[in-house]
Formats: sequence, structure tokens, C-alpha cells
Amino acid sequence: MHFYIRKRKQTPAVIIVALIDVLIVLLIFLLVTSTFKQEPFLKLALPESSQAQKSGASQDAPEIITIDEHGNFRFGPESRPVTSDDLKTDLEAAIAKNPELRLVINADGAAPWKQIVKVMDLAKEAKVKTINAYTKEPGKS
Repeated sequence: MHFYIRKRKQTPAVIIVALIDVLIVLLIFLLVTSTFKQEPFLKLALPESSQAQKSGASQDAPEIITIDEHGNFRFGPESRPVTSDDLKTDLEAAIAKNPELRLVINADGAAPWKQIVKVMDLAKEAKVKTINAYTKEPGKS
């Protein structure tokens, strides 16, 4: 018996450029279709309220003062740490830009009441007209 052995004339080649192109397309697809949720820096246990409401999307974004369970202040959307003196200065500057500024206190349920009252006093001294507090609906986590 005579077996015919077929020799390969050319070794198979892996085309790396095509693989890179496919990977880049997949990466772009994942980046475009992904949604990025901005998580707050602090995890707060908000107090519950039966009157809790969601703020309207058509309203201007309020300035946010966050008070953690230790009574430390953080100001603005970037949650930068501030002292009470800095907070008063920042509030006065924000009122100078927008006289109809809305202020929201985002305090942890275990935050010292003294600090919450201090923020309210500083806001009144800076002539903030609207002060609200973030809460959560009962039974929601």
C-alpha cells in the first residue's frame, strides 16, 4: 500500500491586525453601551420620612451639604471636606452667584443634631432662602 503524504506548502499565519481591530470594536461597543453611575463617596443611613419626595428633574440642582455620622461637613457635588468657616464662605459665594439658591442637607441618621442646626444657622446667616433635607421613604433601603 502506498500512502500519499501531502506536504503543506505554507504554514498557517495568524493575522494579529485583524484580531486587534475586532478587540477595539468590542471595546468601543462596551464603552458606548455602558452607563456609568456616580456613587456618593459616603454611605449615609438617611432618616425615614413618610413625606419623602423625589426632587423634580426640571429644577436647578441644589447645593448639597453632607454631614456624616461623626459630624464632619462635605460641600458640593464633589463632596469636598470643609470646616464651618469654609462652609459659610462657600455659601455666601454661592448666594452671590445665585440669589435663589436651594440648599439640601444630606445628613446621616446618626449625625449629631448640633451639626445639623449649625448648618441651618450658617445657611440663614448667608441668606439662603430654601433649605431642605434628604430623607428616604419608610421600608426602602
